[in-house]
Amino acid sequence: MRLPRLPLVYACWGGICFAQSAAPAAPAQAPIQAPTQAQTQAEMSTHDAPASFSTRVFLVQVPVVVRDKQGHSIGTLHKEDFQLFDKGKPQIITRFSVEKAGTPSIPAVKATDENLPDQTQPDAPIPQRFIAYLFDDVHLDPGDLLRTREGAKLHIDQTLDPITRVAIFTTSGIGQLDFTDDRDSIHEALNRIQPYTRMPTSPGDCPHMTLYMADLIINKQDQNAIAVAAADATACTSSSTSVPPQQLVTSAAISALSVGEAETNQAMEVLKSLVLRMTGTPGSRSIVLVSPGFLLPADDLRPAETELLDRAIRGNIVINTLDATGVYTEIPGGNASSRGTVNTTNQTAISGYRSAGRLAQQDILEELASGTGGSFFRNDNDVKAGLDQVVHQPDFIYVLGFSPGDMKYDGNAHSLKVALRNPAGLTLQARRAYYAPKRPKDPQEAAKEDIREAVFSRDEIQDIPVDLKLQFFKSTPVNARIAVISRVDVKNLRFHKDADRSKNTLTLVAGLFDHNGNFVSGIQRTVDMNLRAQTLAALDTSGLTLKTNFDVSPGAYTIRVVVRDAEGQQMAARNGAVQVP
Repeated sequence: MRLPRLPLVYACWGGICFAQSAAPAAPAQAPIQAPTQAQTQAEMSTHDAPASFSTRVFLVQVPVVVRDKQGHSIGTLHKEDFQLFDKGKPQIITRFSVEKAGTPSIPAVKATDENLPDQTQPDAPIPQRFIAYLFDDVHLDPGDLLRTREGAKLHIDQTLDPITRVAIFTTSGIGQLDFTDDRDSIHEALNRIQPYTRMPTSPGDCPHMTLYMADLIINKQDQNAIAVAAADATACTSSSTSVPPQQLVTSAAISALSVGEAETNQAMEVLKSLVLRMTGTPGSRSIVLVSPGFLLPADDLRPAETELLDRAIRGNIVINTLDATGVYTEIPGGNASSRGTVNTTNQTAISGYRSAGRLAQQDILEELASGTGGSFFRNDNDVKAGLDQVVHQPDFIYVLGFSPGDMKYDGNAHSLKVALRNPAGLTLQARRAYYAPKRPKDPQEAAKEDIREAVFSRDEIQDIPVDLKLQFFKSTPVNARIAVISRVDVKNLRFHKDADRSKNTLTLVAGLFDHNGNFVSGIQRTVDMNLRAQTLAALDTSGLTLKTNFDVSPGAYTIRVVVRDAEGQQMAARNGAVQVP
């Protein structure tokens, strides 16, 4: 015989509610008595504070794209089909996943109107594809910048659709636009991108000095580069100059290295910030770096590249690159802006260094693309075709993960190699290296990253069962409130026993995103539980209900709710969609 369903009674304060079924009269066995509000308050408190979780094991993730003879990516391989080597030593693949392009729509709970609870809310397309175009105006020549800017307009006009959002960024920080589907705003942002005024590297460009040569002269003490630069200094200075050529070379190299490293640091910092920004977007995430490339002359910049790649991989962000120089031809003696030398042999040597520098600049573009499963477009002047190609993500990307057993926190480089046990006409594109961290990650910083990465994601996680309900109420035609009600099933939570109490800490974060996927606001609530057995038994039955509210104006919104417990380090993550008319 089915018992009648009992009404739920809620006791709420501070945004937290306890739901319990009203007990039937005169039960045969004494029921568990529900705690009074005063008792429960003594056993539970809420406050805003960062949750502390243990530091994660250092994990190296390696995206791999496998293509057949026709160049099509394939997704039928398994973990056992791959071999992974760190400095030539085979590694055990502990993580394995296959990311497929064009995955189904993001699952989301729909909100109801409190005034019209039976009315079905219209479907509003949730943004699922985010493309950030980063123009490296710090390094781009004026002509290349204008050409790529016009090609980008044609490309974006043809690729923008209802579920795609586009952002425009520059390494100079000038003329930027956050994610939007507004074509006019995108065109205005592109038109604001102008040639960047670079700092001079040496007065009168004498001797001629590139960042590549400066790195050879100062960091590597390359005697051939020093001799070529000294001969150039001798040829381009007047006879009245008493400064020795060697001193001119050293001065010019130090100046070029200082300016070049500053510009490289600027580009890397913008890329890092953009990756962090992209982790706050749902669905497919990709960056398109439009650049002539740049150098990482100092060894201490290599770990920054590894950190950038690691962050992008963890955030499922693909970095695609386009060499904006197009078809490159070395002009003997340099272009019109370069001072020539009277020594033909020396001109040839300088041209050789410029060509080598160009190849070195391309290396960073290839590393960023291959390290994240992206595409690299080069040696072609058709910017639109290049952008069309790189934003077309591979249908399948494998992500291999391993934890080095003998990790030394020394910052040294580790070469990576991925191979197939049965290559049979297949080709691989994979991350080629990583740098060991110089120190273990701080536990509090690791905890913040765990929470942030979960909030700025759209994956459904059900380690902890959480029921999500969304309601909205319009108080005026232009004002509304969204209620987010999360019921947490505590039966499977792990509690720390302390005398007669059961202890755990729950952190709930509710995030509000607008129709462009941009973060609007968030609420974080930490719930410290210090429960008696009676209270815990009651919560096992009723669950723990947490309520948060957002004041909004009419529009389409996405809600992201994440719950994490400190003892078991389990997580729940749910999505919701709200259309406020």
